[in-house]
Amino acid sequence: MKLLRLAAVALAALVCACSPAKQEPPIQAGRTTIRFATDWRAQAEHGGFYQALASGEYAKRGLDVQIVQGGPGVNVPQLLASGAVEAGMGSNSFIVMNLAQEGVPVKAVAAIMQKDPQVLIAHPGQGIEKIADLKGHPILLSDASVSAFWVWLKAKYDFTDDQVRKYTFNAAPFLADKRVAQQGYVTSEPYTIEKTAGIKPKVFLLADEGYPGYATMILVPDSLIAKDPAAVKAFVEATAQGWKDYLHGDPRAADALIRQDNPEMTQDILDQAREKLKSYGIVESGDALAGGIGVMTDARWAQFFEVAASQGVYPKDMDFKRAYTLQFVAPAAK
Repeated sequence: MKLLRLAAVALAALVCACSPAKQEPPIQAGRTTIRFATDWRAQAEHGGFYQALASGEYAKRGLDVQIVQGGPGVNVPQLLASGAVEAGMGSNSFIVMNLAQEGVPVKAVAAIMQKDPQVLIAHPGQGIEKIADLKGHPILLSDASVSAFWVWLKAKYDFTDDQVRKYTFNAAPFLADKRVAQQGYVTSEPYTIEKTAGIKPKVFLLADEGYPGYATMILVPDSLIAKDPAAVKAFVEATAQGWKDYLHGDPRAADALIRQDNPEMTQDILDQAREKLKSYGIVESGDALAGGIGVMTDARWAQFFEVAASQGVYPKDMDFKRAYTLQFVAPAAK
């Protein structure tokens, strides 16, 4: 966890240093401008945000939303801290909790994905029928993943660090060795592996095995929450409607904007990813079935914190509730 902590310390320092230089966004026709930074290049996993933009859900609530596309080297919390954007995407619960640990004044206000789409992928025909069967196998993981969901895997399955191999977002090492497993998103890598290599890999969604982290959270600085809570609420509500429409309505306008921002994206990848978002219940499952898209709960956050704190990632007496607010989401039914 050292790398994450160092990054968070640097970010905390940046918060204090950069405020005087930040530029205020232009006001357009009385609307509140919100620049929203995503965590990667445009893709179906961002579809609801693009849908809300394309359908006018943001505009009709008085918002002028600009989606700032992420990519390699883009640090969303840093953009938030510097005032370069008003809102941003939190990829996983560790990012949010790290900010709270270092006292960075940014909170999660909604969790779009009730299930983190993170998966482990293995070769068929190797006797691997469940995650536990991967004990002792080499597993390709990125540096960020070693500092995140790998903590949970070690705690639950007694995996060890000597299994870790460097993952560079290239499937070639996986395809070259049938004993090797790799990380991925359920909406992405399994499809591309099957399409390019002609094999149907074994896919294990961590969330379906009990991994408690949220994903694709909306992060907002405390200053905006205090200054304009109505704008934050409007953004959360419009985004939730955008996701509902993207999953169950006509996604073509959103897909067009995604392909415009990311010309490397193809329609077949978008189509299969959208179907997997639905079939796996990535957005609409658990508490969201009663509380609506974006819902979060104290109980779920406590569960995540207990797992991480038990592994020494955070102090056990840390006030983890600083990481989020339930002010802008409907409470889940009891």
